Amino acid sequence: MKKVLITGAYGFLGRNSALKFSREGYRVYGCGHGHWQQKEQQQWGIDHWLEGDISLSLLQAFAIEPDVIVHCAGSGSVGLSLENPALDFKKTVSGTQEVLEFIRTCSASSKLVYPSSAAVYGEHIDSPICTHEPLNPASPYGVHKKIAEELCTSYHNYFAVDSVIIRFFSIYGQGLQKQLLWDASHKLLADKECIEFWGTGNETRDWLYISDAAELIYLSSLSGRRFSIINGAYGEKTSIRETLSVLAAQLGQADKKICFNNVVRKGDPRFYHADMSDVAQYHWSAKISLQQGLQKYADWFKEISQ
Repeated sequence: MKKVLITGAYGFLGRNSALKFSREGYRVYGCGHGHWQQKEQQQWGIDHWLEGDISLSLLQAFAIEPDVIVHCAGSGSVGLSLENPALDFKKTVSGTQEVLEFIRTCSASSKLVYPSSAAVYGEHIDSPICTHEPLNPASPYGVHKKIAEELCTSYHNYFAVDSVIIRFFSIYGQGLQKQLLWDASHKLLADKECIEFWGTGNETRDWLYISDAAELIYLSSLSGRRFSIINGAYGEKTSIRETLSVLAAQLGQADKKICFNNVVRKGDPRFYHADMSDVAQYHWSAKISLQQGLQKYADWFKEISQ
């Protein structure tokens, strides 16, 4: 039986990746921070779990040479990187170094899948972003993701570590309890007629539903290519204004007035829209449209809010 080791497996992307690999017949080893009930751990397909900071010693404690390592652990917040850049660096950069050292010293045949972020691109004109474009991060979060990518590149060049880097754009879905959609859902169901959000509303994002993201991680792990960098997105841009309008309707709050304060938060680029031409090699395309995904998210949010 093939084995996959997923760091940050307690998190949103990690647990969904674990479930995908489990359904594909892998034995799943997970590590990171979080307290599972045994039943919940099994529901997400995790066979073995170790809690702790991502370190060489923690990874060695599994005493395995996994076929695939999906490194989901790390910071997931632009805001945190601005408040505590040292902690953000430790979570993202130092953790990635530990995983790469584990592969170099203990598991040379493992393929690494590193979920990076579109934050490495920074500000961009309103056009699809290609993976070969210059990187200009707009926050410490993006800078640290860029450094982690450079580490993956270095370990491939000097130590033959097989890696695929996926620059994910805006992942969302049932179970995500942070970021725009989570905050907006709370606001939309509150007893207020006018709801205010940051920015102008004309900012764009490229939304990718979580099951599609997990499938891309799985399919990319099967690739025979020794090193690659790809975007992970639906491939369509949607304004924040339109996104919130659809979400409001799905929540039964279409009559709510959505306002924007025209204040752009530091580290938030205006336009995100992915060029997905490089992903054709993996025979993958996103299945869940934004309309469908927001309906799923709204149904889930209403269920947990009752």
